[in-house]
Amino acid sequence: MKKSVIILLAILAVVAIIVISSISTYNGLVTMDEKVSGQWANVETQYQRRADLIPNLVNTVKGYATHEQSTLEGVVEARSQATQIKVDAANLTPEKLAEYQKAQGAVTQALGKLLAITENYPDLKANQNFLELQAQLEGTENRINVARKDFNDAAQAYNVNIRRFPKSIFATIFGFEKRAYFEAAEGSEKAPEVKF
Repeated sequence: MKKSVIILLAILAVVAIIVISSISTYNGLVTMDEKVSGQWANVETQYQRRADLIPNLVNTVKGYATHEQSTLEGVVEARSQATQIKVDAANLTPEKLAEYQKAQGAVTQALGKLLAITENYPDLKANQNFLELQAQLEGTENRINVARKDFNDAAQAYNVNIRRFPKSIFATIFGFEKRAYFEAAEGSEKAPEVKF
């Protein structure tokens, strides 16, 4: 009788260890998944901050550069299209992320054109409102880069974790899927051409 009790206790101990290990693994994967989602929210927040700055910047430039209407409209249109694209962090496929990134890239290009035309308006370049908005926009672009890097770091840690054995078994069972990364914009491998 003693032998059967010892065997039963050993089996229960092994089962308990497996259950506790499974719960710990699952909770760890959930925590990492939520971290990726949180980092995605930070990326969206920074892009929203930029989108909120654009109307003020456009209106400031509009007062000085009335004949640059097509550039101003291009910025407003790019902003409008970019803010219409919503991506759910839980369903962040490479295709959706690429679409989001393409729309945000169009905003970046339009803003680049807007800032380039300001070179033709010395009064605008000296305007305090414009200078403050430009500084805020530059700061926001830096924040976007940091948020994107943090998102990619969180996604990488998560992706590595769900691919490693034995967590890969739990990830498959519970439906944890690989997360996409932000990638460099098309054409960014070439240095911009500067002409004086």
